[in-house]
Amino acid sequence: MARLKKKKPASTKKKKKGITKPDNQQVAVRQERATVSAVQQRPAQNRESLPRSEVPKAIKPSGRKLQPAFLAKSVQFLREVKIELKKVTWPSRKETFASTGVVIIIVVIISAFLGLVDMGLSSLIRFVLG
Repeated sequence: MARLKKKKPASTKKKKKGITKPDNQQVAVRQERATVSAVQQRPAQNRESLPRSEVPKAIKPSGRKLQPAFLAKSVQFLREVKIELKKVTWPSRKETFASTGVVIIIVVIISAFLGLVDMGLSSLIRFVLG
């Protein structure tokens, strides 16, 4: 008998646990910190002659304002829902009753079929065991 060979995964690179790629925001913060520390180490008279790209920006506090943003997003979502519901073509009263009747009839037929199959299997098991 021949043994089956295991397929190798498409990627043979092993992922290092615990090490993740920094996102753009983290990279920007690191660059800003490096720029600030470099500027602080220079004498005061040289700071004024720095190019604009090297002048550090004021670091803003990271106080989160979740409540207003959450409310604004919720209101926007509800507006979009209202717009989408206007695009829906709703069935007429006659179509709704007809569809409901078809569903009820199919449910009755399937439940009767499953009931008969259940009774038949139950009697067969009683006959075999009894």
